[in-house]
Amino acid sequence: MDKSELEKRFIGMIQQNERVIYKVCSIYASDEEPLSDLYQDVVCNLWTAYPKFRDECSISTWIYRVALNTCISGLRKKKRSPQSSDLSQLQDAFIQPDDLTDEIKEMYRLIHQLKNLERAIILLYLEEKSYQEIADITGLSVSNIGVKLKRIKEKLIKMSNF
Repeated sequence: MDKSELEKRFIGMIQQNERVIYKVCSIYASDEEPLSDLYQDVVCNLWTAYPKFRDECSISTWIYRVALNTCISGLRKKKRSPQSSDLSQLQDAFIQPDDLTDEIKEMYRLIHQLKNLERAIILLYLEEKSYQEIADITGLSVSNIGVKLKRIKEKLIKMSNF
């Protein structure tokens, strides 16, 4: 496959899965790591890895895995080398969908307080991924996913009561 064809297929894949990438990035975005930076990092990592994609899993599973790993590893790097800058004005630059109810906004606020792996698991669960797909993406066992999801749900319920 020539470079032009590879680029066309990659762009098509990104366009078809844009919502998935955006959703993962939005869960991990913060003042220190803006959504646009995370999105760009994910797309760059997908481009780098795309020629090596071997169809051993679905394209969406692979995209989730790359996106989650990119976002989580980006957070780890930021924790190791903190930099201070005031980026709070950027939060207003991102348009929030108007159809989000207050309950959904509150749920996402609570999810944002979870640990990185917990966020990833609950995000995939909310995307209606099967336990097997979540296990494939995160590298955990299916039974471990079941246990973690139960604990995450309990944690979210407990957090919402305060």
